[in-house]
Amino acid sequence: MENLTVTGMLRRVAGEFSSRRALSVSGKLDLTYARLQELVESAASRLVAAGVNVGDVVALVFPNTVEFVIMFMAVIRARATAAPLNPAYTSDEFEFYLADSESKLLLTSEKGNDPAQAAASKLKIPHVTATLPEGDAELILSLTQSESEKNSVSNLTNDPDDVSLFLHTSGTTSRPKGVPLTQLNLASSVQNIKTVYKLNESDSTVLVLPLFHVHGLLAGLLSSLGSGAAVALPAAGRFSASTFWPDMIQFNATWYTALRFIRSCSASLAPAILSRLEDSFGAPVLEAYAMTEAAHLMSSNPLPENGPHKTGSVGKPVGQEMVILDENGVVQEAERSGEVCIRGPNVTRGYKNNPEANKAAFRFGWFHTGDLGYLDSDGYLHLVGRIKELINRGGEKISPIEVDAVLLSHPDIAEAVVFGVPDDKYGEEINCAIIPREGSGIEEAEVLRFCKKNLAAFKVPKKVFVTNSLPKTATGKIQRRYVAEHFLAQISTAKVPKFGA
Repeated sequence: MENLTVTGMLRRVAGEFSSRRALSVSGKLDLTYARLQELVESAASRLVAAGVNVGDVVALVFPNTVEFVIMFMAVIRARATAAPLNPAYTSDEFEFYLADSESKLLLTSEKGNDPAQAAASKLKIPHVTATLPEGDAELILSLTQSESEKNSVSNLTNDPDDVSLFLHTSGTTSRPKGVPLTQLNLASSVQNIKTVYKLNESDSTVLVLPLFHVHGLLAGLLSSLGSGAAVALPAAGRFSASTFWPDMIQFNATWYTALRFIRSCSASLAPAILSRLEDSFGAPVLEAYAMTEAAHLMSSNPLPENGPHKTGSVGKPVGQEMVILDENGVVQEAERSGEVCIRGPNVTRGYKNNPEANKAAFRFGWFHTGDLGYLDSDGYLHLVGRIKELINRGGEKISPIEVDAVLLSHPDIAEAVVFGVPDDKYGEEINCAIIPREGSGIEEAEVLRFCKKNLAAFKVPKKVFVTNSLPKTATGKIQRRYVAEHFLAQISTAKVPKFGA
């Protein structure tokens, strides 16, 4: 049973590596596995004594801090459901996410978060702060003391079916959908990540991704702690370019860059950028494929000793079944495109309170990712694009990812994104936005010339926006519909499209 829950897995590792460093905050504190486990058990007991019940949703609004790690683990230890939220949300956004998740409690740092607190107050959700002043200090929770708190979780046994994590999808084609993930989902995903990257107690990483996102939370934090590895958090509570390399050196980091491997996930990596990374750092770049509904990892390129990593591919399935299906649910042979579909113990059982989305996503006995791709003869997955992001230009289906890659192969282009726009003649036409490399004076004419040389005529963008920045999500993702709306809104005569529902 213990290996079927992420809580049991973390408890077992803490016992095995009790004196090893588990968690550090740069320049502030270090926690061993034994100390971290002690803090988690104590915080969980206090939550239960304060009235947090099995299945209650607890929202967490923190930067990447030690308090977040302790309280996240404490919430799921108490058999409640953790719902991490982006601290940068507006009050209206917090109100939506708190209401949609049916949160019963809001947890923040001592500093707090005014928009989150305002939304919680409006929804009559209690607010509690958490502070760990020093590594050997007691965690300070703004909860009423209880005589029974010491034993509050001693009789609680975590179950594989406990819903431990509640996240929302990015909402690339519609409003965000709520994704409940169980202890079993999380444990399965952690095991998959540990296996493919051979993570163990000798590894160390610096967390640069936000912990309110499944990538940072599962691949960065939980998979490291589930391996007995060491995790370092930047002192600023977020990625800082000025402290990243000093932190990497200080904590003897073995992954992210240079020593073992570089991992790329959550957004496509252009082949040209992958090549430059490998040349610069002398380490393999392993592209992976993941989504919230799969508790993160679905496929990855292997470590060099386990097989080749293919540029332009997101690797082989990891710990789950994967097929390519056509519209009728027929499995496609190698090299033939269709929808990427998965099933396995890491996959969510369904979206919360969204029967229409569940009906669309769970068909023919598989979870449908909404991504188009194909498996090559070696079993490596190649993504073509999101089904709803394919550009239909007069009947020709164009993958924006393909055109992105061509643009990014130009030496003077730093970033690029391709998107479809309404067109009276073709139904849709191709536009793109680019950020030039520093010192480059590249203009639209040169971009179009380059595209005409390297793409079929029908794939060449009709218009190029040259810009200093691209609209991105809080986790750095590009959402093409937002990019389209952003740039078309700058043209007063343009017909701004309405995307999504």
